[in-house]
Amino acid sequence: MSVESKVSGDGQQLTIQVSGRFDFSAHQAFRDAYENPHSSVRKYVIDLSGTSYLDSSALGMLLLLRDYAGGDNADISITNCNPDVKKILAISNFEQLFVIA
Repeated sequence: MSVESKVSGDGQQLTIQVSGRFDFSAHQAFRDAYENPHSSVRKYVIDLSGTSYLDSSALGMLLLLRDYAGGDNADISITNCNPDVKKILAISNFEQLFVIA
């Protein structure tokens, strides 16, 4: 499991890429990825192209990010999900809270 983050050139977008299993072991790294001083960030992209699995603690981490980013006003996209991950997000009704592409 690894979590990497990158801020766009204009400082407006933060991309967080999670590789491997997205579970409780990623909690601190995931939180650090978005809580570090990125004060000008307006849009968050969670790239799950390398994610093989996610569990309920990962869903909770996504909800914590949503709260941190502004709740209902948050601009968060979850991208590049494999079919299994996309199914978990759909079953959890996350398409109502996030843009899933």
